[in-house]
Amino acid sequence: MATDWYIIRVHSGQEEQIREGLEKRVKTFGMEELVVKVLVPTERVSEIKSGKKRIARKKLFPGYIMVNMEITEESWFLVKETPGIGDFVGPHDKPAPMNPEEVERIVAQTEASEETPTIKIGFEKGDPIKIMEGPFENFDGVVEDITPDKGVVKVIVTIFGRPTPVDLEYWQIEKV
Repeated sequence: MATDWYIIRVHSGQEEQIREGLEKRVKTFGMEELVVKVLVPTERVSEIKSGKKRIARKKLFPGYIMVNMEITEESWFLVKETPGIGDFVGPHDKPAPMNPEEVERIVAQTEASEETPTIKIGFEKGDPIKIMEGPFENFDGVVEDITPDKGVVKVIVTIFGRPTPVDLEYWQIEKV
């Protein structure tokens, strides 16, 4: 049995419901050996909203799911007839399997974010900000540089009439 990973277009925002529906149909029709796994690639993201830190799930590819399956006439028809599923990604009526290295990278990214959530920093270089916490509390500044993997934002703050670079945690500042 040779299975490959395929990308399927689905209704955006309904990826999880469509995944569950497809898995139920696979069990109902006893095709577990043909349709092995259905995956909605996501990552856990740490973000600050309304001054509170929260961890959310973010879809890597909104509007798409990944399916590990063997393409036969029966399995293709089962997938295509599942409510909410559009079509396979690939040339006209011919599903194109994903590159194995790409599948490995996506699965690794999904699994890595389960252990340590990715930090979502909602700032860009040049954004005006206000410092909410720390020794420079209530100072205004401008974002100079962002280091997402460390969660650090370099801000230019005017102290005694001189622009001074200050490294702050992303949660210590907010947009003006």
